[in-house]
Amino acid sequence: MTAEQTDEQLWAAVVRGDGIAFASVFDRHGDRVWRHVWRMMQHRQDTEDVVSATFAEAWRRRAKVRIVDESLLPWLLVTATNCARNASRGNRRLQRLIAHIPRADDAPDAADVVGDRSEADEAKVAVTEALRALPPADASLIALVMLEEMPLADAARALGMGYGAAKTRIHRARGRLRAQLEAAGVAPTMEEVA
Repeated sequence: MTAEQTDEQLWAAVVRGDGIAFASVFDRHGDRVWRHVWRMMQHRQDTEDVVSATFAEAWRRRAKVRIVDESLLPWLLVTATNCARNASRGNRRLQRLIAHIPRADDAPDAADVVGDRSEADEAKVAVTEALRALPPADASLIALVMLEEMPLADAARALGMGYGAAKTRIHRARGRLRAQLEAAGVAPTMEEVA
């Protein structure tokens, strides 16, 4: 496989079961997917798990992957967003379970162990929580357009929606995101949080 091959050419080989072509796709897009997931997960192990799940899903669904403007990246980013949301739900379930486990009287409170977070950390957490509260399609639009700086038309195609619908959805999603951040007492720009 050569670097000159397009994503479409590589993916055609992947669909035929070519593991070397799949490795080339990972080499080409893995770092970008990792950065995208890091913004949502904020923990190295969680990020690595989600990136792995994203590429495992790509392999599993290889015959159904949608290429947008000759690139696999939009599909990978949308899938990564969905995998991150699933992982976050699992983490929240685990935290609820842990909260119900009795602890020894001398065990420190988790809040004391975590200590003070910087304002930047608080802003990232607030953005992550606000994104999680959005419907999946809206969160994907925000992630693709605002975090990944993908043109709205490309993001719309990646999500299988028309440009007009995407424009309306992202306008409303930005408003909900802004309101949630203001309610949390944080009003950073997406660039400051990314």
